[in-house]
Amino acid sequence: MRWRRGGRGRTAPLISVVVPVHDVEAYLPACLDSVLAQSHAELQVVVVDDGSTDSSGAIADTYAARDSRIEVVHTDNRGLGAARNEGLRHARGPFLAFADSDDVVPPEAYATLLRQQQRTGADLVTGSIVWWYDDPDGERQVQPPWMKRLHATRQAGIIDQMPELLGDVFAWNKLYRREFWESVGLSWPEGTRYEDQPTLTEAYLQARRIGVVSEVVYQWRIRSDGSSITQQRASLADLHDRWATKRTSRQAVLDYGSTKVSRTFQDKVLPGDLHRYFVLIPDCDDEWYAVLESGVREFFGTRSLVHSGLPPMHRLTGWLVEQGRRDDAALVMRYLRDLPPGEWAPRVEDEHGRRIDVPGLAAGSVPRAALALRDHER
Repeated sequence: MRWRRGGRGRTAPLISVVVPVHDVEAYLPACLDSVLAQSHAELQVVVVDDGSTDSSGAIADTYAARDSRIEVVHTDNRGLGAARNEGLRHARGPFLAFADSDDVVPPEAYATLLRQQQRTGADLVTGSIVWWYDDPDGERQVQPPWMKRLHATRQAGIIDQMPELLGDVFAWNKLYRREFWESVGLSWPEGTRYEDQPTLTEAYLQARRIGVVSEVVYQWRIRSDGSSITQQRASLADLHDRWATKRTSRQAVLDYGSTKVSRTFQDKVLPGDLHRYFVLIPDCDDEWYAVLESGVREFFGTRSLVHSGLPPMHRLTGWLVEQGRRDDAALVMRYLRDLPPGEWAPRVEDEHGRRIDVPGLAAGSVPRAALALRDHER
């Protein structure tokens, strides 16, 4: 493994950063500038031009010509997972990182992650993120509450001690020991969306020690033009890929054999992104809905989504989908969609406690558990 001399006579480990690129000419310069501006300067930046049809490849070559830390690999278009795997084949450093080419890495990110790794000896270290909205009316950054909670405390341990961390399934807010990565045979699935979750699930389960930092180490751009992969949920292919990655990840967790980890994964991790699909129910076609319902029943048929960490209206919708009540599920999601910003569905309090009350939905046809509000919920 390759190590370089750092400042003041100290050795600084080389971090190999893999940046897959495909048709992102408008965003790539900001990404590469942010990586090159890291306070930890000992970097090998492997840019994989995944068959771009715009000027992205040429931009990468221009950067490589003026900074020897950048290496560019040009390939045919094979998708994100394949591009990351190709980049790994060129990586030389004892530490690995990933950055998507439309995002930005804060200047202290890699130094922060590396310090925690060196303090703890962790196989991987993860930090928090912000959503970076590039809206026409102005940019804004939002730290997801659940990410802030998962990274609230600087700590290190095994996944059994912090199983909710399985919900942090992003490739790019982490630093990995290359020896660990290779010894457990990690790679990115190819030819599918949402390739992060199976790989990160396996990494967490295999790691002998996981490090966590509270700092924001990644800015995830949410494109206002709706063009990013994660904004294409209404397609049938997207939904099939989502269920496939959940299936693979759940099996890995079950094979791990921890009741605590399995229950946390089932209730708090597995349902985590379903609300983004439920909101599409009012306008979806029959085929898409059939795949949605089939998946919900597969994953939550024996332990209902009423036990999940979803928000109240989405727990209710999940139960309705489980029961095949499409029209009622659409009614709930349509009502939620049409609520003015900042308003909530009506709340009712009776001898059993508080529950939501959706106009048009017969509360008597729904079990109390699907309507109940928890103590911390408004």
